Order: sequence, then C-alpha cells, then structure tokens
Amino acid sequence: MEKQIIIKLHKNFEDCAQRKNGVEFWYARELQHLLGYDRWENFENAINKAKFACENVKQKVDDHFRDVTKTILMPKNAEKIINDIMLTRYACYLIAQNGDSRKDEIAFAMTYFAVQTRKQEIVEERLAQWERLQAREKLSLSEKELSGILFERGVDNYGFARIRSKGDSALFGGYTTQDMKSRLGVSDKRPLADFLPSVTIKAKDLANEITNHNVKKDQSLQGENIITGEHVKNNQNMREMLLKSDIYPENLPAEEDIKKLGRKLKSEDKKLPKIANKLKK
Repeated sequence: MEKQIIIKLHKNFEDCAQRKNGVEFWYARELQHLLGYDRWENFENAINKAKFACENVKQKVDDHFRDVTKTILMPKNAEKIINDIMLTRYACYLIAQNGDSRKDEIAFAMTYFAVQTRKQEIVEERLAQWERLQAREKLSLSEKELSGILFERGVDNYGFARIRSKGDSALFGGYTTQDMKSRLGVSDKRPLADFLPSVTIKAKDLANEITNHNVKKDQSLQGENIITGEHVKNNQNMREMLLKSDIYPENLPAEEDIKKLGRKLKSEDKKLPKIANKLKK
C-alpha cells in the first residue's frame, strides 16, 4: 500500500473518532465508508460476524456495539431518522477482521485498530501499576502516622505490631498477618502489603486513616487494648464493604513484589520514548 494512501487513511480514521463521557467510539455509518463499503447491507454482514466473534471470546456485545438512531438531512431541508451503531475500538477491529480482506481499507484498519488497542492496553496496565505503587506508599505513610499517634498514647512498637496484626485478622476474616503470608507465599522478612492487590492495600490504608482520625479527636482512646478495639472495628467495616462487592480479601491472589514493580516502572520510564516511536510506526 502506498505511503500517501496510508497517511490519508490514518487521518480519516482519526478524524472520524468520537468521544462521549471519555469513551472513544466510531459510528458504523461512517466506518462503512472508511472500510470501502458502498452498501450498508453488505457492511451489516461484517458487523454481524463481528458480534458473533465478540460473543465467542466471552465479551458483552452491548459493551462494544451500541444501537442508536441518528437524524440526517435530506433534500429540501427534510430530515430522516436512520439506525446506526456506536462502535468501540475493539468492535471496529473485529469488523475489520471479518470484512472483505481484498479491500486496502480493511487491511489498513486491521493494523490500525490492533495498534490502537495495544496502545490502550499498555496505558491501562501502566496506570494500574502506578496506582498500586502509590497506594502502597500511601499505606506506609498512614502506618507511620498511626505508629506515632500510638506512641503518644502509651503504645510501644511491640504494641503497635500487635494492633496492626489484629487489624489484619479482622480484615482477612480471621486470618492473621502470618497466616496471609503463608497463603500468599510471602517471606517472613517481607511486609505482607508488598504483595497485596490495590483494593486490599487501599482498604488497609483507609482503616488506618479512620483509626488515626478517631484516636486524635478522642482523648479517651488510650492504651493498647482500647485502641486495638477501635482498629479492629475499622478493619471489620472495611471487610464488610468489600464483601458487599463480593470481594473476599483473603482469597485474592498475590501480586508482583512492589519493590520489583517500582524498579521495573522506573526502568520503563527510560524506554517509553522508544516504545512510543515504535507504536507510531
């Protein structure tokens, strides 16, 4: 395919992309012409095959193919309502896969949407990794703050460790910190939180923040036993909130060592310009 044709097709696909509530999509009526189809009936065949392919990979068709109606102008200022479909990037890719492979537009679209989808996957994966890393750093800060507050209330480091462990037991449905390390294969020398998923890290952090807040404002919360009850209660509340969403923190698998993840992200930061150039090509 000639370079000028590729440049033109790329611009056409970019120009036709729409956004609604932060979601990128294409209208099927516009994609029809971008893919070189003159007749809507013929293009519908490719759409139906794409929907079937979507179902086969256990994706919800409605999440990628949304039926809509549009009003178009006719001669003499008349209007006509037609059916259309809002298509996600993935839906466009499936349509291209099931289209007429003899068309240059189809060949280009398969590559275009595959690359665009891969870009999105990279971005989403990286954001999720950064979110987990930041959540872990935030947990460390709330734990340090809790340790300092407890010291002022007559609780030493050993007492703080016991309070934190009982909080873990409340969050993990009776499993102690050591129990969870055994379940997840975490070394005794490493913090459990370094291997927890983001949702559990954030639950632990929020329980800490509530304990910090309540202990600071209530001078009657003194000593290890009373503060333990407060911290256990807050972790139990976090557990109840997770269970309402069918999330059992003790059953979630371990995730990548947070230290290794941090090193990997820093290393990838240096490679991002090269990766971006490759994706553009």
